[in-house]
Amino acid sequence: MLLALIYPAATIAQTTKYKCMIQMTNYLGEGAYIVVSLINKDNAYDKTLYVLGADRKWYKTLKEWDKAYKKKPTNISAVSGASVSGGDRSVVTLEIETPKINAGYKLRFESAVEDKEYHVKDLEMPLTTESLAAKNEGTGYIRYVRFSAN
Repeated sequence: MLLALIYPAATIAQTTKYKCMIQMTNYLGEGAYIVVSLINKDNAYDKTLYVLGADRKWYKTLKEWDKAYKKKPTNISAVSGASVSGGDRSVVTLEIETPKINAGYKLRFESAVEDKEYHVKDLEMPLTTESLAAKNEGTGYIRYVRFSAN
């Protein structure tokens, strides 16, 4: 406890902010709900980094994330925003704990659109400096994701 008072920075994880641009495919239909999650070394949900889609009644369509979120609910109001439609793009800011980069973690982009297919791993990428510098291709509603240091 005394060390925390003397060295408060040592008790707070250092974070890095990244701008994350999500480019959607040209699908027809409602806006996609997308959740960006930090996945740990054991392939389990560690933290919700961002939710695109503000109406909580649709969170259940993000099935795997919703199960994890219900087990360990957290306040996500500061990391949520509007859904994103086909062909559009969205830029959000992700705050990532710096020690988790290059340490075996992954970023998962889960997506769902009303009355359409659900993609548990629309995009899953290793959380590495190389991946954060690359264009990462999606497999469902997400065409690609790019990052830039904020």
